[in-house]
Amino acid sequence: MMYHIPGVLTPQGVAQCRQQLEQSNWIDGRATTGAQGAQVKNNQQVDTGSELYIALQKAVLSAINQSALFFSAALPKTISMPLFNRYQNNETYGFHVDGAVRSHPESGWMRTDLSATLFLSSPESYDGGELIVNDTYGQHAVKLPAGDVVLYPSSSLHCVTPVTRGVRVASFMWVQSMIRDDKKRAMLFELDKNIQSLKSRNGESEEILSLLNLYHNLLREWSEI
Repeated sequence: MMYHIPGVLTPQGVAQCRQQLEQSNWIDGRATTGAQGAQVKNNQQVDTGSELYIALQKAVLSAINQSALFFSAALPKTISMPLFNRYQNNETYGFHVDGAVRSHPESGWMRTDLSATLFLSSPESYDGGELIVNDTYGQHAVKLPAGDVVLYPSSSLHCVTPVTRGVRVASFMWVQSMIRDDKKRAMLFELDKNIQSLKSRNGESEEILSLLNLYHNLLREWSEI
């Protein structure tokens, strides 16, 4: 399943990130990909060894961790350190698949269940640059407002189309979920959304308490902690 998580970064947060990114040291994006990805990757990334990168990734992780909708959709166990990329002058990233595991400074290794892109450029400021994701339901093009996140299975083939005007800047990361199975995670997300909707309309009730009990028992049954 693919999810749109709006407003993860506020306009002020986006502006602050963009200001820091303007001052960052950009390097060849192939520095952080494997042999397969390097053949089709043509973009730039922020140098992860710089002091500005540390501040940027902390800001993005803080915003991600404060998003209740992101948590509900992803049920994250581990989130990778966010990276930052830039596309301009017809730069692109051809179809590829993300690696199944990645190193993590705290957990050692993490499984990549979900991929996330946080858009940092307004869609009107550049042409092209759509994130294209292939899944069992077809091909989906994603180009979201600055501050919004798209979350999708890391097992999906995906690409970024050439940016023919302007500059596309984004942050991207991976999630190891407490719920490994996509279908089970999607069911829990739908159940949680409906519980929250019922609570907002009707307040607390015995029926909502029963649904909450079901949600947490399913989470307890399916989670890998």
